[in-house]
Amino acid sequence: MLQYLKVNEYQIALVFKGEVYKNILETGNYWLWNKHAITFTKKGKFIPPIEMQYLLVDEKLKAQLHVIEVADQEIVIVFEDGRFKEVLTAGNHLYWKSFVNYSFQRYSIKELEVGTSVDRGLLNKPELSEYIRMVEVNNYEQCVLMVNGVVERIIPAGTYYFWKNEQRIQLARADMRIQQLELNGQEILSSDKAGLRINAWAQYKIVDVLKAVIDTKETERQFHIALQLVLREYVAGFSFDQLLEKKESIAAFVMEKAQTAANSLGLELLGFGIRDIILPGDIKEIMNQVLVAEKKAQANIITRREETASTRNLLNTAKLMEENPMLWKLKEMEYMERITDKVQSISLNSGGNVVGQLQQLFGAK
Repeated sequence: MLQYLKVNEYQIALVFKGEVYKNILETGNYWLWNKHAITFTKKGKFIPPIEMQYLLVDEKLKAQLHVIEVADQEIVIVFEDGRFKEVLTAGNHLYWKSFVNYSFQRYSIKELEVGTSVDRGLLNKPELSEYIRMVEVNNYEQCVLMVNGVVERIIPAGTYYFWKNEQRIQLARADMRIQQLELNGQEILSSDKAGLRINAWAQYKIVDVLKAVIDTKETERQFHIALQLVLREYVAGFSFDQLLEKKESIAAFVMEKAQTAANSLGLELLGFGIRDIILPGDIKEIMNQVLVAEKKAQANIITRREETASTRNLLNTAKLMEENPMLWKLKEMEYMERITDKVQSISLNSGGNVVGQLQQLFGAK
C-alpha cells in the first residue's frame, strides 16, 4: 500500500513497518510503501510510541533529542527558555532539540540540606514541595538539629531547606528570650517551727542550648525545684524573728546559691525576688497586737515629752514674771485681752457707782 506523507518545518516523522521502527523523516514530501509514519512537532517533551531503547539506536533520531537519565534519589529541574518548567524524577526522559531552548539542573536528594546552588526562589514552587522540607527558626530561637537521632549542629534564626529522603530530621527548639518563673505558695517552716507561705519570682535565660534542651529533660521544672530547695534552705536556718530582720538578704542568698544549679542546666539566673511573706492567722494576730502596743508606747512617749516641754516653758515664764513686775502686768493685760475678745455684750443692772467699780476692777492698785 502506497501512502503520501508531508513533513512540515519543525516536524519530524517516525517511520514504522508493522511494529518495527525503521527511520526518521525530516521536512519534505515522501511516499511510503507498506509503511506508516507518526508525525511529531519538535517542541517540548517527546513521549515515544514504543520503548525508548528501540528508538535511541538510531543516532540520527538521538541527535534530535535531549536524553535525560535520572537516577534514584535524584531530581532534574527543567527550564524552558530560562523559565522553570517542571521537575523530573527517576527514569529516562526525552525533549526535542528545537527553537525552544531547554536547560537541565541535576540535584542529589540523598544529601541532607539543599545547597546554595539551588535558586531559593524555586523552592516555593508546588512542584518542588514534595521533595523539600522547609524549617523556619524565629529571631528569638536557636535550634538543635538532629539527624537520625544524632546531634548535627545548632542552627540560629533563619529559614532552612532540607531534602526529603530516608534521613530522619528532628529539631529541638530553645527560646533565647528572658523568661520568668513564678514560685507561689511555698509552704516553709522556720527554725522555730513557724509555718510561712512565701511568693517569689525568678528571671532567667538559656545560655547553653545543648545543656538546656538535649542534656536536660523538663529544664524549667528542674530549675523550679532547685530554686525551691535553696529558698527552703535559707528560711529553715533562721527563727521567725530573725527571718523578718533578714528578709532583704533572701534574694542575694538565693541568687548566689542557685546560680550553680542554673549553670548545670544551661541557664543563667538574672534576678530573684520575694513578692510577699504570708503569716499564719494566729501569728498575724499576735503581730498586730505587738504593732498596736508599740504604737501606743510611742504615742505615750511623745505625749510625755510634750507635757514636760510645756511644763518647762511655764516654769521659765513664771520665773521671768517673778523677777519683772512689768512682764507680770503685760501678761495680765494679754489674758484680759483674750477674755474681752470673746465678750459680745455687757449688761449693767446695778444702780450703784458703776464707773467707780470699773476703776476698782481695772485700775492700778
